Amino acid sequence: MSCLTIAHRELRSLFLSPLAWTILGVVQLILAYMFLSQIDYYMLIQPRLAGLEAAPGITDLIIAPLYGNAAVVLLLISPLISMRLISDERRNQTIPLLFSAPVSMTDIVLGKYLGMLAFNFILMLMISAMPLSLLAGGHLDMGKFLACMLGLGLLLSAFSALGLYMSSLSAQPGVAAVGSFGALLLLWIVDWAGSAGGQTSELFAYFSMLRHYENLLKGWVDTVDIAYFVLFIATFLVLSIRRLDNERLQK
Repeated sequence: MSCLTIAHRELRSLFLSPLAWTILGVVQLILAYMFLSQIDYYMLIQPRLAGLEAAPGITDLIIAPLYGNAAVVLLLISPLISMRLISDERRNQTIPLLFSAPVSMTDIVLGKYLGMLAFNFILMLMISAMPLSLLAGGHLDMGKFLACMLGLGLLLSAFSALGLYMSSLSAQPGVAAVGSFGALLLLWIVDWAGSAGGQTSELFAYFSMLRHYENLLKGWVDTVDIAYFVLFIATFLVLSIRRLDNERLQK
């Protein structure tokens, strides 16, 4: 129960700050514009699609691009949310109180992680409301739509885990945000470094977040892609716990 109490506290503190409300509003506004642009594009090419066999539908031409755009926007936004998780405790000099609390370091890390994850899932549900509005006048491939939601959920979980770890390394939220963004961007484009002559290194391709996310956007739910995100999340949560455990022992 301790980690759930910490998670509730973190989520509440997020919504008490104007940053969280600003992020929700700005992200929704940007993605709504992109969503409407994709609908306009679909309406423009629809007469040409009518004459094609196995033509792509609404899910392929509107929903998958929306989730692809959402990933890029949230890559920029997530560090702003995660930067304060541990860094603020150091900056406000409240981390000794956190360390002296009668809870394990695992509960502290999981609580802060779950608090940020709850905020991200609220954001994801707001984004998913836009594609669902298309059910009023069209048909969606629900399998691909759910795969897109799964992909975005796993991606946001990975962003949160890495952001929490970066926040545990620094006493300055700004430094944590820049570090998180740099690490996420590197993992997003890491397969570019292995590309030569049209061939891509399998090792770099495996470490690329973008490759695994794109598979889910296509509706390919593969255990390899899911395992990548689960291992990624677990690795950075364990690193965060060990980092804070070492710091508490030194104090």
